[in-house]
Amino acid sequence: MAINVLFSGNKNSWPKYRDCLNSAFKSKKLKVVLKQEFDDPSLVDYIIYAPSGPFNDFSIFPNVKAVLSLWAGVESIVSNSTLTQPLCRMVDEGLTNGMVEYIVGHTLRYHLGLDQQISQQDGIWRHDTMIPVLANERNIGVIGLGSLGMACAQQLSQLNFNVKGWSRRKKKIKNICCLSGQEGFNQIISTSDILVLLLPLTNATKNIINGKALSKVKQGVNIINAGRGALIDDIALISAIDRGQVAGATLDVFKSEPLPSNHIFWKHEKITVTPHIAAETRPETSSISIAVNIFRCENNLKLLNLVDRVQGY
Repeated sequence: MAINVLFSGNKNSWPKYRDCLNSAFKSKKLKVVLKQEFDDPSLVDYIIYAPSGPFNDFSIFPNVKAVLSLWAGVESIVSNSTLTQPLCRMVDEGLTNGMVEYIVGHTLRYHLGLDQQISQQDGIWRHDTMIPVLANERNIGVIGLGSLGMACAQQLSQLNFNVKGWSRRKKKIKNICCLSGQEGFNQIISTSDILVLLLPLTNATKNIINGKALSKVKQGVNIINAGRGALIDDIALISAIDRGQVAGATLDVFKSEPLPSNHIFWKHEKITVTPHIAAETRPETSSISIAVNIFRCENNLKLLNLVDRVQGY
């Protein structure tokens, strides 16, 4: 009997996902009917979902076994009162590799002082003042040790950076000093030369980098936020940069997206804006993750990356 799968993502991405998903289903020997719409919602077994898709009312799908998110972040889905079905967030190789490359790239940019080198092509030889310290002398703090944060922390550690990580609950990761709780949070923000933010957005993490936290960060810290825009108090960040407490920030996520053209972040010389590109979901790899989860559910195995509704991730 065929498995009915509803694709509810951005309509412009449908042709690419249709081909990639059907190929992934075939590789797992799944007999799937994949559509953008079913005449009878009660026939739908699984929903592949993005908030940018055509609907947000899950109550009309009484027999759905799981909602499979195309996004790593689920804060805009998990609060939906009509969602009673199991929800799985997206974790896939392409998304993870993209995030790791983004974080490593911008960490190295700050570590090596590349912005200064690029901006100072003025004929002055600054050999003695522009030699960077080695990676093992640079403290990197990764705030958020989910699948993405853990992958970034491990890669930075392999480059010989002195890496510490922080999460709400204590974790153990090889070669990474893992901290938790308020004391651990204070320690990581006060000792890190570069802070990487990869937390999910919940009530507990909203504005976690606020004026109070920024008053405790190490003088001259650089901040990279590829988690969620609302992790940072924007006004407090600008103030901390302007008074020299924070040397600069690279921001990939924002409270409002697209970032308004008149936002101060665009014109601030010490802030780099990127348009939410750090961890894009790619059809080729995400389709494999979706097929694996449907295969598992159909064979009475536990769903992967199941969201805890209480925690919000």
